[in-house]
Amino acid sequence: MFRVFKFAALCCVFAMVAHYAQAGQRYATPPPITLSPDLSSAWTLQIKPQRRAAPRQKRAHRQLRTKRHTQRQRARIKRQAAPRVASLPRRQRAQTRPKHRIDPALLPATVRWHGSEKPGTVIVNTIERRLYLITAPGQARRYAVGVGKPGFEWAGTHRVSRKAEWPSWRPPASMIARERKKGRILPTYMPGGVDNPMGARALYLGSSLYRIHGTNQAWSIGQAVSSGCIRMRNEDVMDLYDRVPVGARVKVI
Repeated sequence: MFRVFKFAALCCVFAMVAHYAQAGQRYATPPPITLSPDLSSAWTLQIKPQRRAAPRQKRAHRQLRTKRHTQRQRARIKRQAAPRVASLPRRQRAQTRPKHRIDPALLPATVRWHGSEKPGTVIVNTIERRLYLITAPGQARRYAVGVGKPGFEWAGTHRVSRKAEWPSWRPPASMIARERKKGRILPTYMPGGVDNPMGARALYLGSSLYRIHGTNQAWSIGQAVSSGCIRMRNEDVMDLYDRVPVGARVKVI
């Protein structure tokens, strides 16, 4: 008798649990349904569950994240493909730097020469702001140059006493003091390189402080802005450097 009573009690408990479970499912939100395109099949097979689409906000965030990842990946590939300027030789570094657009009238040219100077002589005309290398009787190669600013003009004749590639720079004490008064501090020494104001080549004139040299300020070619030196574009001074030997006569007028 006791066993029968116990079995009846368990049945009542299971019935109550099943009742509440069905009641909870009755009020739950049913999943969306779609019909199968095969309308000839049984109606129970036509009802298929449909995947719930991701919210627009999540899709947009996922697309943005993918786009940013692609951009970072492209930037990384570009950095890896680009050569590092610091690791290149000096000549290649100079070619890598952005070039100043220069007036075609300032480019080198072969012109007629009416003077009596011998071939190999260098003439610097500070009024014209041009340098002439006499290449043959009645012929010269002309270069545009930058010359001394007002108060720093000079004239005279010297010989090329020394030549240097990518020369270092030691500003004279007078220049350092003069620039300090303007609020500009010059170094006492600067090694050669693309950032050096002496540029790619230098031809030293006798025992003077003057020289014909390149520049890292191509805009100054054709101007009177130097402290007395003759400035040339790096491309031009490299060409002149190969044509003029030590001992060549240089006349500044």
